[in-house]
Amino acid sequence: MITPTRRDLAVAALTASVCLGLLGFIGQDRIAATVPTPKPIMGSMAFDWEKMVVKPTKIGAYRKVCEAPTATLDELEYHITTLNPGQAPHPPHQHADEELLIVKEGTVEALVAGDWVKLGPGSVIFQAANIDHAIRNAGEGQATYHVIKWNSPGMLAKRDAARAAAKAAAKSAAK
Repeated sequence: MITPTRRDLAVAALTASVCLGLLGFIGQDRIAATVPTPKPIMGSMAFDWEKMVVKPTKIGAYRKVCEAPTATLDELEYHITTLNPGQAPHPPHQHADEELLIVKEGTVEALVAGDWVKLGPGSVIFQAANIDHAIRNAGEGQATYHVIKWNSPGMLAKRDAARAAAKAAAKSAAK
């Protein structure tokens, strides 16, 4: 049996330290590349209508107000949509987050709990989680409405986990 010398042990220890340090360094780079940087918590703010960027769309226009975590929510999203007559932003759909819509101008029809409801300026619509909902312009002119959506703590992680599971299932089904 060969007995290692102090020099052999010192070289082995130095080599192990360098290798482990290198693995830790490489691992940190990989972690940094795969874990998104969290968005800063949104504090009190004011949003000036005149200063909002208006993005024209095929169906009207869109103003993004905010999409960020708050002190009590994983995410608060607020946008304003303007629809041209007869237009809808999307077909009926559902999602886990809840949303509140406030009609600013025009006439809309909203799919609420399975029924189409006609509403005008000042009307408020609450869309519950996981229930089909939709909105469309039912008037002669443009219709503009505010959309406020929120994700309670843990909802985004659950959504992302469900998406990853569905992607993995689709990938294994394709094999």
